[in-house]
Amino acid sequence: MEIKMSNQTDSDVYADAIAIRRAVFVKEQHIDEALEIDTVTPATWHYVGYDEQEKAVATARVTPSDAITGHIQRVATLKSARGHGYARQLLTKIAQDATKWGWQQLTLGAQVTAQSFYEQLGYQPTGAPFMEAGLCHQTMTKVLTKPSKD
Repeated sequence: MEIKMSNQTDSDVYADAIAIRRAVFVKEQHIDEALEIDTVTPATWHYVGYDEQEKAVATARVTPSDAITGHIQRVATLKSARGHGYARQLLTKIAQDATKWGWQQLTLGAQVTAQSFYEQLGYQPTGAPFMEAGLCHQTMTKVLTKPSKD
């Protein structure tokens, strides 16, 4: 899988991210588009994974919460592309980039139905579950480790 990223809302990467989010969140999960397609800043980095046919199949975005924390949102994989590890690869890339940027942790609000997926990637639940866009979510945090300097 090829992973591309952009912080520009006029980029092809952003357009592909929005198309995936519309397919997954708006059409499949029936989330109101006004809640899903929100405004972002240049500090928000959109990641899109492309399969072997160069089709955009998975997306996620990350925004700094503070100087040491990144907040991941809008993790989605097209229904037809699930089960191939695309979201796992995106989240691994985000964690690698976050470490390079000097962040010490990542947070996200996982839909509770996907909580075990995030736990497999090293995220731990924190706080009480909460409702967002009509779905139950769980805040999760992953502490990042600095790469060894061998």
